[in-house]
Amino acid sequence: MFLFLLAIFLGLLLLIWSADKFVDGATTLAVHFGMPTLLIGILIVGFGTSTPEIAIAIIATLNGTYSLAIGNALGSNIANIGLILGATALVKPIVAHSRIVQKNLLLLLVIVLIIGYMLFDNTLVLTEGIILVVGCLAFIFWSILVAKETKRDALVSDIKDEIKSMTMSLQQSIFFLLLGLMLLIISSQILVWGSVGIAKALGVSDLIIGLTIIALGTSLPELATSIVAVKKGESDIAIGNVVGSNIFNILAVMGIATMISPNQPITSEIFYRDWSVMFFLTMALIFITYEKKEENKIDTLRGAMLLFAYIAYTLYLGVTLPVS
Repeated sequence: MFLFLLAIFLGLLLLIWSADKFVDGATTLAVHFGMPTLLIGILIVGFGTSTPEIAIAIIATLNGTYSLAIGNALGSNIANIGLILGATALVKPIVAHSRIVQKNLLLLLVIVLIIGYMLFDNTLVLTEGIILVVGCLAFIFWSILVAKETKRDALVSDIKDEIKSMTMSLQQSIFFLLLGLMLLIISSQILVWGSVGIAKALGVSDLIIGLTIIALGTSLPELATSIVAVKKGESDIAIGNVVGSNIFNILAVMGIATMISPNQPITSEIFYRDWSVMFFLTMALIFITYEKKEENKIDTLRGAMLLFAYIAYTLYLGVTLPVS
């Protein structure tokens, strides 16, 4: 048991560190090659902070623990809104100015509804996995078009401020990109091994571990990014980071896992409990963001409510989930 716990602890630390270096390397490399500012923000920040979930999904599915990959994706999305934005708002209120972030939030709702429809029959088939991955590629292509056409937006300004602080050389960018990628694979393998071991030792399903411990661990990069962003007055990065990550978690993480191992049986609780909570939190975020008021923001009270929802959900899992 101790060895499994140590593997989870060290695996999470290495996963977070390697993901951070991977994102830094990818971001500065994109800057060196002249990629549009907005595209860097949408793809590198959103997709980049989802690299832990993607790595876990690939390794877990290849190791025969598909439910851990799916649980990690859904659990991370729940944690991103409930825990990340909730806790960040307690540090400083989050105000959404960017129309791009608002549009992506509506797109996220559509994607959440689509995955809900797919999960309703308690399985994800190969065709659905392909649809999700193709949807991910379509989102990237759409982001490129938006990046070319958009010149003035609050998110663009925030991202430009972040890029100015990056001083990594081209050689350093490539080095950290490759180092981060290699360590992502290694740390994911360690983390999956420890997680499966803990699940067996405690007599609980891989799904529980994916929804809780792994989801919390892989969401820590988003928490760090969001808190730093709001402290700098870059609220749109905080929300955009979460929205982008949630989109990629559904399209890329669940899509890739399903393409690797399609037609796996999925417990009905994933739809009725986990997907429903994700849908509820997504709707809550949309309501807050689109509310037509001057104080349109996630203030301390709303942040506390989001955080309470996440804590209540996690406690519910611990109390009511049956063991496998």
